[in-house]
Amino acid sequence: MKIQKSNGIKEEYNPSKVRASLERAGTQKEVIDSIITALEAKVKNGMTTKELYAIVRELLKEHQPAAAARYNLRDGIMRLGPAGYHFEKYVASVLAAYGYETELPDTYQGACVTHEVDVIAKKDGRSIFIEAKFRHDFNDKINIKDTMSTWTRFLDLVDGSKLHLCPHFDEAWIVTNARFTDQSLQFGHCKNMKLVGWKHPEERSFEQMIDINALYPITILELSNEEISEFAKAGIMLCGEVFKLGKEVLSSKLSASDSRLDEIIEICKEVCASPHLT
Repeated sequence: MKIQKSNGIKEEYNPSKVRASLERAGTQKEVIDSIITALEAKVKNGMTTKELYAIVRELLKEHQPAAAARYNLRDGIMRLGPAGYHFEKYVASVLAAYGYETELPDTYQGACVTHEVDVIAKKDGRSIFIEAKFRHDFNDKINIKDTMSTWTRFLDLVDGSKLHLCPHFDEAWIVTNARFTDQSLQFGHCKNMKLVGWKHPEERSFEQMIDINALYPITILELSNEEISEFAKAGIMLCGEVFKLGKEVLSSKLSASDSRLDEIIEICKEVCASPHLT
């Protein structure tokens, strides 16, 4: 039974991969077993991973709506840009949860030219220059040109700091919702850059950083475009913010009915109370 991946490559259907993705979403074991069994009758030869993903998510919604939302993380992140959220702000929010002092500085003058700086993070006396690279298509990888460009910009800012044109930076990072090419990883690691993306690094990838501290964007929920737009205008990005703000504050910022707000708050609580967080 062949499944076609988003890059066009076909591979054997592997239920263990589905199981792993459901475990990541904090799905109960008995629910996972039920979904894997149900898929045996639904998987067709030549089916795309997108079609398979949709079936799994629909089955999951029937049993654990909060897990279904977490399972939707990848698409939820992709909705950030079109919804009016800035990926840079989301990256800063994720890092802040890990004890970094973050800011979104706009531009700094390097030794040669002016550079747009997405995020600055500080921790343990070190200052970090971060490029937050958002991709609308997960097939669009961070290639070696992207990584070399980030490194060159970092070096120009380091030289600029020596001329007292900008603050000093100790490290250069790339944080992305996409994957890196092999050459990109090879160059970045050679230069001691920190590269954080989808499935990389193995011990603390971008999605793992989100899962561990339940830093889920509001866009993983099943919201209308109008609702997402209102959340964006109100500056509310994370599910954790929703139930912390409470119904009274939310009702002053959003046009949703009381019953709809109750529904959104409750699902956000369940999403952020994931049993798989460690």
